[in-house]
This record gives sequence, C-alpha cells and structure tokens, in this order.
Amino acid sequence: MSENFSVHVIGAGPAGLMAAERLANAGLRVVVHERMPSVARKLLMAGRGGLNLTHSEPLERFLPRYGAAQATATDWIATFTPDDLVAWVEGLGQPTFVGSSGRVFPRAMKASPLLRAWLARLEGLGVEVRTRSRWIGRRDGAWMFDTPEGERMERPDAVVLALGGASWPRLGSDGAWTGEVEALGATLSPFRAANAGFDVAWSPLFQERFAGRPLKGIALTHAGRTVRGEAMIAAYGIEGGAVYALSADLRRTLEREGRAELTLDLKPDLTPARLAERLARPRGKASVSNHLRKAAGLDATAVALLREAGPPPEAAQSMAERIKTLPLTLTGMQGLERAISSAGGVRLDALDERLMLKTAPGVFLAGEMLDWEAPTGGYLLQASFASGAAAARGVLDWLDSRGPAGQAVPPSSRSS
Repeated sequence: MSENFSVHVIGAGPAGLMAAERLANAGLRVVVHERMPSVARKLLMAGRGGLNLTHSEPLERFLPRYGAAQATATDWIATFTPDDLVAWVEGLGQPTFVGSSGRVFPRAMKASPLLRAWLARLEGLGVEVRTRSRWIGRRDGAWMFDTPEGERMERPDAVVLALGGASWPRLGSDGAWTGEVEALGATLSPFRAANAGFDVAWSPLFQERFAGRPLKGIALTHAGRTVRGEAMIAAYGIEGGAVYALSADLRRTLEREGRAELTLDLKPDLTPARLAERLARPRGKASVSNHLRKAAGLDATAVALLREAGPPPEAAQSMAERIKTLPLTLTGMQGLERAISSAGGVRLDALDERLMLKTAPGVFLAGEMLDWEAPTGGYLLQASFASGAAAARGVLDWLDSRGPAGQAVPPSSRSS
C-alpha cells in the first residue's frame, strides 16, 4: 500500500480510532477529526461503571445478540473477534479478566488508562488527531471542517465516517450529522432509543421508598423470550441489564400497541411447587413481609413490588404464582438523552460489502451511526471496535484496487 495515500477519519470514538490504527499500521497517512474538545468521551463515560469490553460466550450465542443486523455484525466480528479485542487490550498494557457473568473487563475497570495507552500508540504511528474539528459538508469535491482557526478544506483519498449515534448527546453523539450524510446519498432510518429504561406507573409510596433499589437474581420475560439478570427500580419505572436485553422487542411492542407487558420471576431458581411448599409453612405471628422474606428469600423491594400488583394472596399456591409471574405494565420508554445507545441511522443496505457508501465511492462508515443495535454486556463495544476494523479493511481493499496514489481518481469525481 502506497504511503502517498491519505485517509481522514471523522469521529474519534472506538470505531473511528480503531479504523485509524488499522490504516496507520498499513502505512497510510491518517488524520482523525473530532468535533468535541477531547476524544472518546462516550467510551470514558461507559468506563465509569466498569468498562465491559466484550463477552466470553461462544460465538454461536454471541452473534444472535445483534438481531436483524446479525449477518452484518458477523462479518465485522470475523475481522475483529472477541479474542482479538482481548489481545489488543492486553497489548496496550491493560490486563483483562472475565467476570462471573462471562463479561470481559480491563483489570483497571476504567477506560482512561486504556485510552491513554491507545492515543500514545496512535501518536507513535503518526496519526494526527485534530479536536474541535467539525465536519460541515462537501464543497467542490473537498471536505470542509469548521475549526478554531476557521474553515479548513481537505482532499483525502478516502474518508471513514464514524460519527456516532444519537444517545448521550451531551457527550457529542447527537446525530446532528444526518443532513451532511444524506447529501452524500445515504438513506437513514429514524433514531430510536436502545438500552434505555421503561416507564411504569408506580404508586407514589413505592416510587418514593424504592427508587434506586436493585432487583437481583431475577428473570424477565416478554413475548416468549426470557432473560436472567438484574434490574433497577427507577423513579420513572425500571431499567438495568436484564431490561436492556429485551429493550428492542419491548420498544417495538410499545410502538405498535402503546404499552408492553413484562413478566418478572422473582425466584427463578425455585419451581412453583417448591416455592408454594415453602410458603405453606406456618408463619405464626410473623407479618406477611417477614414470612415472604424468610420462606421465599425476598427482600423488602421484591415484597413491595408484589404489593404493587394488589393485596397479597392468602393461599400459598397463589402467592407462589405471583412471585413467579409478576406482571408489569410498561407505558413508555426513556428518550435518547437517557439511552445508553441508539437504533437507527444509516441503513446497512446503503453500504457495499466494504462498508463503503454505494452513492459515494471512497466514503466508508463505521460504528453507531449505522442502523444496528445490541444489548449491553459487551456486545455494543465489540461491534463498534469491529466495525472500525472492517471499515479500515474496506478502505485498504478499495485503495489497493485503484493502483498507485498517483493514478487515483481525483477526489472531486468520487462523490457528489
């Protein structure tokens, strides 16, 4: 690959920086543009609660997590697998470990040491990172950027767009780029919240006393699909990893019907018969709450949640059924400003197999700006990193097919 080729990457999140690293390793001159004052802000925020990089489960269980985008995500992840991601992180001097849930984390449990090491590597590869450099469109075939020094015009041989989705807008992912990308001929799907909480009409007393309390070791079911994990009571409703795993289906049901039913199993390790047997034990002078705590192992939050569904049944069998199949009606979903990620964006069918826009040769896309979604648990970051690697592979393949840089088609003829 000729070193005379230059590639500009627009967006300095995981996908953009991964594309930049792969391209620089191939010997290309790479410039990264980031409109915010610093890079990878969303990655740093994600690392505050423990940076979940990927998941250790077998690929036959891993890949279906991407739902309708599974085929595309499979191609990305073939380029940069979970094992590749772990090796890459450890190559940056950040040891990893696998948690009890199978999730993979850096031992530091934060993104900042990883990001510092990554930026040092990119600098060593000659990657130029320009912050406060905002892409504002095309003019006469050139790429225009608004910078503190004024407008700047660039004519790279190829461009990778990794502009992010529309969640956490205060960190820079606000989807404000849609007009410029549509001008390149891309087709977009509307942005929608993903991995967000859902609204529940709690009673005022329950809301006041239990907002912020966890529900541990539960199972949630919607539309025949069951997920085990944890959830959190919020003042507005319910959130957490187990909820996010069902969020795409729940969102679609809400969009179609205006409400969605979620079924909670508060004791998934106990059969209804075993639970009823325990609850049938004499409780003497113990209150219902204490009896549920001792006989069924329910904490105060779970007991209060049972009461939200109505007065506790007297019969042990009926109470066991409520514990195992507690209904919860969801009336809405939190918006993009509170969502961990977003669905929607540039449609996957607008790209060719190299992640190049069909309407704009030399323009490649990666990351959350594309129309895919996945639950939390390492799946989001894995696909973001992998899409950046796949886009870089596409760039290299496309440039290689064009011959030496001196024979390249002028930028003005590459896209409209």
